[in-house]
Amino acid sequence: MVGAVSPLDLSALPLVDAHCHAITTAPLDDAAFALWCTEADDPAPEGVSYLDGQLGWALRRWCAPVLDLPSHAPVAEYLRRRRRLGADEAAARLLRAANLSALLVDTGPVLGGLADHAVLGTLAGAPTRWVIRLELLAEQIAPGCDAAGFAPAFATALREALPGAVAVKSIAAYRHGLHLDPARPQPHEVTAAAARWQRDGGRLADPVLLRHLLWTAVDAGLPIQLHTGWGDRDQPLARADPALLQPFCEATLGAGVPLVLLHCYPFHRQAGWLAQVYPHVYADVGLTVTHLGGRAAAVLGEFLELAPFGKLLYSSDAIGLPELYLVGAAQFRHGLGRVLGALVADGAVTAADAVQAAERIGAGNAARLYHLS
Repeated sequence: MVGAVSPLDLSALPLVDAHCHAITTAPLDDAAFALWCTEADDPAPEGVSYLDGQLGWALRRWCAPVLDLPSHAPVAEYLRRRRRLGADEAAARLLRAANLSALLVDTGPVLGGLADHAVLGTLAGAPTRWVIRLELLAEQIAPGCDAAGFAPAFATALREALPGAVAVKSIAAYRHGLHLDPARPQPHEVTAAAARWQRDGGRLADPVLLRHLLWTAVDAGLPIQLHTGWGDRDQPLARADPALLQPFCEATLGAGVPLVLLHCYPFHRQAGWLAQVYPHVYADVGLTVTHLGGRAAAVLGEFLELAPFGKLLYSSDAIGLPELYLVGAAQFRHGLGRVLGALVADGAVTAADAVQAAERIGAGNAARLYHLS
């Protein structure tokens, strides 16, 4: 479908980055830079580079010209140029080149050396809004309350965190998996689970408490972003299939709260089906497009198979490197242009309708869903 046909020119397509993270402006050596380009936790083995793959090729393609190098300049030359410019100058160039109209920034994870969202917005020349991470908020308030007080304390903390936020986010896929009992837990169950957590310590991973956070978020009324699909090895991938959320989609059908499935790959077709059959379910292509390089168009085409165009959103899920914001945005515009151009050439859609769909996916759906002014 994406053969030698003219792609639609979407180079000026407005984009809202509907899920992203903070960046680092600290000096990085080559190994540290490469590690930010992967979901791996450990340095690559000898003779292997994380930049020797689709993301590395994409970074050299899209980012090198922004730093005054030829497209596809060698990685070593790119990194030398980046260091000569300085982290702040490189970040400003790369983020501005992504041409984003707004950035919705996750409040977690808490990592050292990351700039706050205000710095990110200034460098990008775009407004930023918060996405409140539920598990992080619960872990912040838990030491200050007993087991019986956990539920009201969390509800209060979430209510106080909401001004300025446009959504909340759950990483239940990391902490337990998406195969959660969809029912709202009873108060005595929450108290007993909180007591177990306080006794045993560690991060929040109890399925009863994870369900409680989700239902408290439903009561709060903002869209709920849910991590699905791939991530780092801390996540049990088989339990991150968004299809496992179908019972929760059923349980929340009448609540009037959108559920946004983030990332999705390699389960993006399941996510598209859920977005088609549940009126409150949306699919976000973040992380996927950024890392797939020249194969991004193929996966974007699969995202478009079942999901209504009013149910798809763009994001980068970029973290750490400003390059990831630009790679995600550039590949989304380019890849979607290839997919839609092929459909126009085949007579499946008019050019005008294809551009309208691209505008909705790129920014229009996010502006409507997250009430962005």
